[in-house]
Amino acid sequence: MAILVVGSVAFDNLETPSGKRENVLGGAATHFSLAASFFTPVRVVGVVGEDFLPEHEAVLTSKGIDVTGIEHAAGKSFHWTGSYVENLNEAKTLATDLNVFGTFAPKIPASYLDSEYLFLANIDPVLQFQVRKQLPKVKMVAGDTMNYWIAD
Repeated sequence: MAILVVGSVAFDNLETPSGKRENVLGGAATHFSLAASFFTPVRVVGVVGEDFLPEHEAVLTSKGIDVTGIEHAAGKSFHWTGSYVENLNEAKTLATDLNVFGTFAPKIPASYLDSEYLFLANIDPVLQFQVRKQLPKVKMVAGDTMNYWIAD
């Protein structure tokens, strides 16, 4: 049983009552993949820029996550800046820089087409639908979004 995750692999700037962190490995596909890797094999599809270094990829591969589907593109990776200062249960988006993610067209590797489960992480709902059409026989599909795609 493998879960295919399609979505954002990013860098985050975070502000909490405890302080600030910059350029932390983030993105919905990253967080979901790391959590799911404790229970089952994970395959991830996303796009990253030139600032995504081998040590960032190693965070995923060290947990057994298959990164064959991560595309490396010229430019900067998706970058999100958010604050949890007012309420730790609610993120306040301060900036969203799509960068290479803005032209992301998910390409599902042939080796991923037998995935039984699909998690559509934070990407444009139009892209989520396109990915879903590429995998008509998965047993279960779950999805995620964020205010950026809802408001715009």
